[in-house]
Amino acid sequence: MKLFLTAAVATALTATGALAMGHGCAAGKTLEDGVLTVATGNPAYYPWVLNDAPESGEGFEAAVAYAIANAMGFENDKVKWVRTSFDEAIQPGAKNFDFNMQQYSITPEREAMVDFSLPYYTSAMAVLTTQKVVDAGAEPTLASLKGLIWGADANTTAVPMLAEIVAPERDALLYNDNTDVTAAMQAGQIDAALFDLPTALYLSAVVVEGGTILGQFPADRSENPDQFGLLMEEGNPLKECVDAAIAELTESGALAAIEAQWLQEATGVPVIE
Repeated sequence: MKLFLTAAVATALTATGALAMGHGCAAGKTLEDGVLTVATGNPAYYPWVLNDAPESGEGFEAAVAYAIANAMGFENDKVKWVRTSFDEAIQPGAKNFDFNMQQYSITPEREAMVDFSLPYYTSAMAVLTTQKVVDAGAEPTLASLKGLIWGADANTTAVPMLAEIVAPERDALLYNDNTDVTAAMQAGQIDAALFDLPTALYLSAVVVEGGTILGQFPADRSENPDQFGLLMEEGNPLKECVDAAIAELTESGALAAIEAQWLQEATGVPVIE
């Protein structure tokens, strides 16, 4: 079986027999018999998926997907990838995938429409801004952040987390998606926005001209940290198998090894106090 895993990850997996579990938990529970259908975004972005090619197994979520598949007894050539938009997948109803990975935060509102797995990642939140705002005097302190003009995707957990952690002086301007948020930032309509740290690193390097990460809030800074789960159709019988795989990968250290490989914490981004 060909694996898209480093030696450290493979060692952690084999320590508990995850690579060869093949316990049959998923038998008869997938859309296509003997095949695990996994969805990601269109396109899918770094560092979650490298080069918009999830089948390579490169990038944090691509690597996690294959690790979960292997732990459930699926070899890599039995993993099939499909694409969906973020909002399309989160709507109630039948799905064209067994599970979907697009940095879906687990929330009670969403759980009323779809099912989520156990968390596979707990994210630090980062403040994305521009060098122009930094030059104007913004500092990585809560006091400095409160006076900024904030923007957020109205459909994400950034809205309640912004109110909880920063409590800005003015209500955040809300947008339809993160593309609109970053466009507003480049147009000077807003000063800053909250994103999970890996996404903020990507946006600052590739999308936002002059993009700068002012600082980060560790995951334990929030009473309700942003946790990502695999999204599934409500009532999907595969959920118990997926949860068992994630629990096993967590206990073995395999998830931590994948996170260290693709989402290295040593980013140099200061912690906001």
